[in-house]
Amino acid sequence: MSNSKKTIGRYEIKEVVGKGSMGIVFRAYDPLDDIDVALKVAKRDVLNDTDQGSTFRKLFYNEARLAGKLKHPNILGVYDAELEADNSFIVMELVPGGKTLEPYCSAEKLLPIEKIIEIVFKAAKALDYAHRQGVVHRDIKPSNILIDPDMDVKVGDFSISYITRADVTETQVTGLIGSPLYMSPEQLREETVTGQTDIFSLGLVMYELLTGKHPFVANKFSLIMNKILNEAHQPINDHRSDIPQVLTKIVDKALNKDPRQRYKSAIDFAADLSIASDQLLEHPIKQETSEEERFALVEVLDFFENFPANEIWEILRASSWEDYQDGEPIITEGDIDDSFYILAEGSVVVKKGDTSIGALTKGDCFGEMGYISKTQRTASIYADGRVSLLKAKSTLMDQASESCQLRFTKVFLRTLILRLSHATERMTS
Repeated sequence: MSNSKKTIGRYEIKEVVGKGSMGIVFRAYDPLDDIDVALKVAKRDVLNDTDQGSTFRKLFYNEARLAGKLKHPNILGVYDAELEADNSFIVMELVPGGKTLEPYCSAEKLLPIEKIIEIVFKAAKALDYAHRQGVVHRDIKPSNILIDPDMDVKVGDFSISYITRADVTETQVTGLIGSPLYMSPEQLREETVTGQTDIFSLGLVMYELLTGKHPFVANKFSLIMNKILNEAHQPINDHRSDIPQVLTKIVDKALNKDPRQRYKSAIDFAADLSIASDQLLEHPIKQETSEEERFALVEVLDFFENFPANEIWEILRASSWEDYQDGEPIITEGDIDDSFYILAEGSVVVKKGDTSIGALTKGDCFGEMGYISKTQRTASIYADGRVSLLKAKSTLMDQASESCQLRFTKVFLRTLILRLSHATERMTS
């Protein structure tokens, strides 16, 4: 750091905005992009520490690499990083007027219930996106969730995240790591963690935001462990009698000690919050899916297995994204249209008249014949629970690049042949 210019790299230092065990966060100016940024600078003595230096370097590298790949409106953005031995820093999105959730976890500063629902909803959506990218945060707590003056949410500090992909091992930090008060039972037992660990931690945060109390507080680590592992949390209504029953049920499910009884995914957590919002609020939150979330949902489907990322984006932009609630019709028998559907999330029921003749699940496709020849639909299709799907029209696909169209047509024809083959097998049997 230059004493005369007060710069680190190209970044002009303005003021200190935060301090942590591993580094200092400055508000800085980026003259190249003409924006203010948050500059997290690693402490040299920490990185060079004989005993812990190697671990701290892994954590710092982990945060720079992982967060930079997670592009979501509710995840703190990372723009740049320098990871040299004597000059390690991460350049992050600056949240003007941003505060962590810590002050709002005290009984004196509780937020309105509708704000709490919205904050936890957005955090759950961010975590669902990260989990779909193979990233488990492992350190969800009030100090790692930022809100701005408009109550928009940013989840930050992915330094101890666990990557669930088998091909990534070099920067994984294993063992009992994280903040004990916000660990899940399986995390404390040092078992393999999944996204349900983050769900438990977010449930703890929601409990604190609603009550101003932590359900498992104690003055010794061993006592905290015992409470989280073996003791039921105190019912929310013991602290506040005005909390609606629908919210206490959501928190209880998120805090279930058995992952099998917990929310299976963060999007399920978010969905229940959305339903609660519909029931309780005059202006309920909308469960919209961002472009980044849509990409994350479809890139893992078999249909897109051999597509490069740029062509998946082309298809997303040449298609429409549609969400359906349980029982809503997607295709009606006898209608005519030229759409082809790819199920990104959820399942559907296929009916002929009033008779169910089949079901399709995530990754399945339907509507091939209509897409080819714009013929009458021969069956109806209804959402079985909440459904998200990609609706492709032949006229819009013509706008994609030639290579994208060729790849799409190849996979589409393979899908059609498989469908016809299965139909033939059913007829002959």
